[in-house]
Amino acid sequence: MNLKLRLTILSFLQFFVWGAWLTTLGTYGFAYKQWSGAEFGAVFSTLGIASIFMPALMGIVADKWINAEKLYGILHILYGITLFILAKTNDPTSFFWILLIGMCFYMPTLALSNSISYKLLKDNNYDVVKVFPPIRVWGTVGFIAAMWFTNIFSDEQSFSQVGKNIGLKIANVFGNSLNANQFYFAGIIAVFLGIYAMFLPKCPPPKLMSEDATITQKLGLNAFKLFGQRKMALFFIFSMFLGAALQLTNMYGDTFLKDFGNVEAFKDSAVVQYSTMIISISQFSETLFILAIPFFLKKFGIKKVMLISMVAWILRFGFFSIGAPEGFGLILIIFSNIIYGMAFDFFNISGSLFVESTTDSKIRSSAQGVFMMMTNGFGAILGSSVSGWMISSYFTNIEGNKDWSGIWMYFAIYSLIIAILFAVLFKHKHNPKAIDTVTH
Repeated sequence: MNLKLRLTILSFLQFFVWGAWLTTLGTYGFAYKQWSGAEFGAVFSTLGIASIFMPALMGIVADKWINAEKLYGILHILYGITLFILAKTNDPTSFFWILLIGMCFYMPTLALSNSISYKLLKDNNYDVVKVFPPIRVWGTVGFIAAMWFTNIFSDEQSFSQVGKNIGLKIANVFGNSLNANQFYFAGIIAVFLGIYAMFLPKCPPPKLMSEDATITQKLGLNAFKLFGQRKMALFFIFSMFLGAALQLTNMYGDTFLKDFGNVEAFKDSAVVQYSTMIISISQFSETLFILAIPFFLKKFGIKKVMLISMVAWILRFGFFSIGAPEGFGLILIIFSNIIYGMAFDFFNISGSLFVESTTDSKIRSSAQGVFMMMTNGFGAILGSSVSGWMISSYFTNIEGNKDWSGIWMYFAIYSLIIAILFAVLFKHKHNPKAIDTVTH
């Protein structure tokens, strides 16, 4: 099996084991388990809490002590085990702590998967900027596949539509709680992925440092010195703000569409019945925009690419604000999901490639961990905590109904402010040849 195919499988499975439950987590807790917002709301912060320290910490471990592919495999096996336990958990407090442990195992693998792919491609003389995006696109395909699988096999009604007998046999294997099966499916694949990763080509830590190395170097904390560079510090700070925008989509997208079911005219609409599949249009869009990254990154540079991403976030939230399950409103919802691909890819993947091309090879795993810490760590916590407070305080009535139009419009205004500040403060002169150094 050639290297690109092996890394493609790695990318597919990496996001399959996340997409199987991420976008339906809110529906699982609020609708299926009937937990209240006070009981279940904190669960959304687990991703952010784990991302504050674990990606950077595991990046240091991979840079200093353990082969990256071995560490990656171990983390996925442990993540899979926690998902098995999660499926049997009926108490929201216990659910929070178990999911937090699972996220501590999973979140570092996002940065590690990038580091492993970059190193192996460069070791085999591939142009990473050209070759990595087509590999990474299969991660999005894996996420989509997991979302659809979950949507189809999440309840008995869906089973009847695709083959009730087959569905119920699957349910009998995993237990009576059909919706909890999403955690079993993801757990099985995660354990398989962990074993699969053990057989990838070796990605050992860089050569040992001399005895006169500083304490900072010995502890692998050099990546944090990047905050001492104005450009990199601003890049990481704005990455945090964009990470908050991404968290808003993960938290509220599916719930927003489901809530149209509270309106008599829309309760049987396709948007309500197949909300997860509608949201998955976002992931289909990703597959197209990922392939456009090499062109945009080399032609326009990281600043313009991230500005494009910010404008896309404005449109993403703005279209949701005035969208509806029928007519022109439905077109806007579809457009919002399409524009998501540009909003996500031009920030997340381009940002990762930028970090790879502007940091020393000895700290790249650590630097990728810092990037993940700022986006999925502090960014996720910022997005979940502030938005949760705002929605509860200003956009939820006494009956518990939410003003989604106002919510999404405020998110759009937030993205507009971030875009203006980034355009003014972030100084970067684009050099097309500089991006090519990522292959060296």
